Amino acid sequence: MATLAPARELRQSRIVTRLLEITSFMRTRYEQVAADHGLTQAQASALLALAEPTPMRELAGALRCDASNITGLADRLARRGLLRRVESPADRRVKLLALTDAGLAMRDELRRNLLADHRGLGVLKADEQRTLLDLLDRMAISMADVADEHVEPRHAHVAT
Repeated sequence: MATLAPARELRQSRIVTRLLEITSFMRTRYEQVAADHGLTQAQASALLALAEPTPMRELAGALRCDASNITGLADRLARRGLLRRVESPADRRVKLLALTDAGLAMRDELRRNLLADHRGLGVLKADEQRTLLDLLDRMAISMADVADEHVEPRHAHVAT
């Protein structure tokens, strides 16, 4: 393994440390917002990931968990009236998970609450936020390539 120049090594170490600090803050905030809505982090993640009716296996991929975990998660969200299972128009054997009106409202509320206290993002101008997102996408894609996973840029479908 090649060694890095001391200045580059120090800079990369500081970047990793800062990313871990920010991630820790954001994870704590995410867990609190989920709990405030009576949800686990996994349940909140599922609601946020369901933009359209989605096969259970695809949701498992988006949440980076085994498909067997999605059944119980979907059952709990369905009992709360936040999602329902629907047949796939392409294959009746496949069940899709779709948000109910209450689920859509909960998802929108989660998004509002998650964005409400991101002072760190608020100090960045719009063009700086776009640059940061581009850089984070590049990092995520590079890391996924190493792990032999596929990662879509998170903002590919978001108007800026």
